[in-house]
Amino acid sequence: MESFIIEGGRRLKGTITPQGAKNEALEVISTTLLTAEPVRIQNIPDILDVNNLIKLLAEMGVNITRHGQGDYTFQADALNLAYLDSTEFVRKCSSLRGSVLMIGPLLGRFHRATIAKPGGDKIGRRRLDTHFLGFKSLGAAFVKDPQRDTYQLQAEQLKGCYMLLDEASVTGTANIIMAAVTAQGTTTIYNAACEPYIQQLCRLLNRMGAKIAGVASNLLVIEGVAALHGATHTILPDMIEVGSFIGMAAMVGDGVRIKDVSISNLGLTLNAFRRLGVRIDVDGDDLYIPKQAHYVVESFIDGTIMTLADAPWPGLTPDLISVLLVVATQARGSVLIHQKMFESRLFFVDKLIDMGAQIILCDPHRAVVVGHDHQLRLRAGRMSSPDIRAGIALLIAAMSAEGISRIANIEQIDRGYENIEQRLNDLGASIIRVND
Repeated sequence: MESFIIEGGRRLKGTITPQGAKNEALEVISTTLLTAEPVRIQNIPDILDVNNLIKLLAEMGVNITRHGQGDYTFQADALNLAYLDSTEFVRKCSSLRGSVLMIGPLLGRFHRATIAKPGGDKIGRRRLDTHFLGFKSLGAAFVKDPQRDTYQLQAEQLKGCYMLLDEASVTGTANIIMAAVTAQGTTTIYNAACEPYIQQLCRLLNRMGAKIAGVASNLLVIEGVAALHGATHTILPDMIEVGSFIGMAAMVGDGVRIKDVSISNLGLTLNAFRRLGVRIDVDGDDLYIPKQAHYVVESFIDGTIMTLADAPWPGLTPDLISVLLVVATQARGSVLIHQKMFESRLFFVDKLIDMGAQIILCDPHRAVVVGHDHQLRLRAGRMSSPDIRAGIALLIAAMSAEGISRIANIEQIDRGYENIEQRLNDLGASIIRVND
């Protein structure tokens, strides 16, 4: 186990470039299982979750060539399908949330898949019903093996159909799309997730020979094809990392430029920070966040307290709620943070309260933050990262705090952020990685 030692109060100044998007990387890398031809993917982030998925594909028999930093070619022309039934495969899948995204490609190409209940963040129940209901609609049968906690799925031939998803699940939509592209006939998916990463997945699949219409909407029409071929793809910048850098710059920045952010794919990210009063200047495809002596929380038009709530795209992504909450602790004014999707994601706020933040945790989904307006600095403390996003939020808090803080279980942060301490130290932070 490793920890971060953070000297608070160090000011950040300079330029930083976001990594490739974690969520998109997990989807498009899984897509390479759909063809025997090579698929080249660029701008892959060097983070734990993605690296573990790449290792798992290699162990399945995928031929992987690394051309350079973040640039890989995958060729799934000699898979060891027997390995998918092994205890070792089940164990590795159980520790990697992204492994669930292999079900759709394996089912679509080989008509069977064995998958363990995936691991990942401990942020509340993350059910897989949407995935399996979609596969069942396409004609797959599945049974659960309670002894190994695995699922076996099989279908002689997937057949296209109309389906209305019970929720706009991002990974559920991705999985169903990947299964449907080679199904017989036409599949219509209504209430599909339409995040930029789903759009990117669809564009890659279309370059591979799929026929997907309605990209960027919540109504996708997929005409099944017999087989897919190779293609190349470049992953978008990670909007969650962009938002994390905005939060850091607002709290402890003396002028930070975030380069090449793909502004058209940020959705409501900038709007959410601006509602907290954070000034963000747009310069081409860069963002510049000047020093914020004060930032004042907006009110709604009728004068009522501002509420920031997550929602399916194009609403505010839930992955930024933790960061926005920390930024609000030093705003002037109050804001209600409403995390609707995961019932445990706000439980990290007790650590912020211990640091001196004025937060009322109303219930597992809502917290009221009363900002300090920089009149009262947070206190340094010892804490542990419960998940990726809470981890980065606690890191931001520690960077703004008075004194030396220690964050344990930083493997959670490594799952989503590439070489984060060195990149922030280059801006002026003081973060040291140590072995516990």
